[in-house]
Amino acid sequence: MARNKYPEITEQRILDASLKLFLEKGYEHTTIQDIIDELGDLTKGAIYHHFKSKSEIIEAVMDQLYGGQEKDYEDILNESGTGLEKLKKLMIVSINNPGNQLIIKAAPNIMKNPRFLMKQLFDSLNDTAPRLILPLVEQGVRDGSIKTEYPKELSEAMLILFNLWMNPFIIQNTEEELIHKIQFMKDLLERLGIPLLDDEALLVLESYRKQLEEKS
Repeated sequence: MARNKYPEITEQRILDASLKLFLEKGYEHTTIQDIIDELGDLTKGAIYHHFKSKSEIIEAVMDQLYGGQEKDYEDILNESGTGLEKLKKLMIVSINNPGNQLIIKAAPNIMKNPRFLMKQLFDSLNDTAPRLILPLVEQGVRDGSIKTEYPKELSEAMLILFNLWMNPFIIQNTEEELIHKIQFMKDLLERLGIPLLDDEALLVLESYRKQLEEKS
């Protein structure tokens, strides 16, 4: 078989076809054979040459959907404003990411996929917290907008609560339960010295909650 001169093009085709199927059928009901049939000109071996599993494909799809936000995050880190103000913007931009609209429809049941659960935890503690959240919390401590003696621990705990405990793809909640969680988080963060969930942020979270309801 001839060597593929443009593997990145093939990989992108696999990701595009996979996302289309994940949106149409859902991750759980899409098989590797479905992806092969959608592409039409690749074998199972060719798929596995680029991705070891369907789990690896959805990880790549999600990374691609969220990767476009990196410039927005960097811009927020470098703009003027207090640490708390910038942290609020970071959260709102993250929730409003257009990729969320697709992930709501396409994402797997993470509780049935421990690999995703561990990736979410690993990324939160080893990338997002030290790279994005901690610098803003430390800035907020310096400028007085955030009051804590534990900026590193607060950054990690906050992300774990948002990305795992409040993640609807990990823990299923009724409408009432999710509303209570949001109110609890507002109260908890205020008590911890980081009043992050103001009216604007709560409206964004409420909009996201309604999108999740529509999906279910």
